[in-house]
Amino acid sequence: MKLITEEQRAQLLDNGAAAARGEERDPLPVVKLFTPDAHATWLLTELDPQDGDTAFGLCDPGLGSPEIGYVRLSDLENIRGPLKLPVERDLYFNPKRTLSAYAALARSDGSIKD
Repeated sequence: MKLITEEQRAQLLDNGAAAARGEERDPLPVVKLFTPDAHATWLLTELDPQDGDTAFGLCDPGLGSPEIGYVRLSDLENIRGPLKLPVERDLYFNPKRTLSAYAALARSDGSIKD
């Protein structure tokens, strides 16, 4: 399974283009990725329109310190958890808050919660 759908890629690229133009936005996450056999989670809001691989969002490596930052989709495709399971897309993810609201909650909880 691909990490993101074409529709999600289009929305991520649109958000990334807006950010590149300097537009100040606090979008809802477009996609949630996670490791099924670890506690890592990524809520992504945009994709760099120049390389189409560098994503921006809330990144939680599962160590209790989620942060807003960048991650490459190509790197996520190569990650395997302790049971050798790959990163997956949460097919049922329905964002309920903006990225900054998820980040504030994650910082106080030490992990990303829906």
